[in-house]
This record gives sequence, C-alpha cells and structure tokens, in this order.
Amino acid sequence: MVERMMLLALACALSMLVAVLAGVGAAYLARRDGASYPSAIGRAAATAAATLTVIAAGATALAALLALSD
Repeated sequence: MVERMMLLALACALSMLVAVLAGVGAAYLARRDGASYPSAIGRAAATAAATLTVIAAGATALAALLALSD
C-alpha cells in the first residue's frame, strides 16, 4: 500500500513539473514574440492549466482501461 501511495505522489509531482516547464516555455516564447509581462504570465498559466487537463484526461482514460482488465 505504501508503494502505491509513493507512486501516486511521484506521478503527481512529475505532472506538476511537466506543467510548470510547459508554462515556462510558453512564457519565454511569448516574451520573445514581444508580449508584455502580464500577457506572458497569462499565456504561461493557460498553458500550465491545459497541460494538467490533458494529463488528468489521460490518467482517467488509463484508469478506466485498467479497471476493465480486472
């Protein structure tokens, strides 16, 4: 049970890391494109939220597939 909880915590941390890195990349590209700081931060937030949404949808689909195999 402990291994499962640690795997879940690791997956959550990895998901957050991927979302933050995608947001940082989006903000960097927005600034390179000439956007203001508030606009770049807005793009970063939208990108991070979209990344987390896609990860959550994929995790839900994977959980549904694993539940069917039991």
